[in-house]
Amino acid sequence: MTGTDTGVGKTVVTAAAAALLRANGHRVAVVKAAQTGVGAHEDADLDVVRRYAGAVTTHEIRRFPEPLAPETAALRSGLPPVTPGEAAEAAARLDETHDYVLVEGAGGLLVRFDPAGGTLADVAWALGAPVVVVARAGLGTLNATALTAEVAGRRGLHVAGVIIGTWPREPGTAELCNLHDLPVAAAAPLLGALEDGLGDAEPSSFVEGARRGLSPWLGGKFDPEQFTANSTGRT
Repeated sequence: MTGTDTGVGKTVVTAAAAALLRANGHRVAVVKAAQTGVGAHEDADLDVVRRYAGAVTTHEIRRFPEPLAPETAALRSGLPPVTPGEAAEAAARLDETHDYVLVEGAGGLLVRFDPAGGTLADVAWALGAPVVVVARAGLGTLNATALTAEVAGRRGLHVAGVIIGTWPREPGTAELCNLHDLPVAAAAPLLGALEDGLGDAEPSSFVEGARRGLSPWLGGKFDPEQFTANSTGRT
């Protein structure tokens, strides 16, 4: 699970996918390779996953207190950086006892984990895992999405689809046009659009929101053609 940038909604999308897959009877694990910007006893991304997905296995490899790229945060903290091999090994180990293992990155696909230049792209390549790109809904998202997808392709990765991390309650022209254009930019299908505010929902209503917003590929009932038609007022 990667994003076109930081703050695009990766964690809520990851929690939604984990919640749906668990609700459908699957054994689910979620790996956070590098958590930055969070202190030792503060809530982090995997706390969000546990809040909404319930009894799924979670594994955080390393936590760094400053809100920086993982390599820089590791250097400034004096802690060892996360390596792609370390993250891939953790995911592969969990894969032996789980039906699905979701690996959430930090920032975008090429944000550096370590001084050797390791990234989430290297983790996906080592695992032979598909990449899900979480993108913004509005202006500026097409270029970032296209760049992410192009780099993934050049590195031999398969982009399974793109998910809009937050779909606004009152979309404008850019957002509505992007429903058509994002799959073109990603050269991959639109796998979902999570409604604005889902990340603040109560756990009891979160799963239904996730089900509306994610594709059957992830256990939901999101239909991109129907969603686009409803959003744009076309039939």
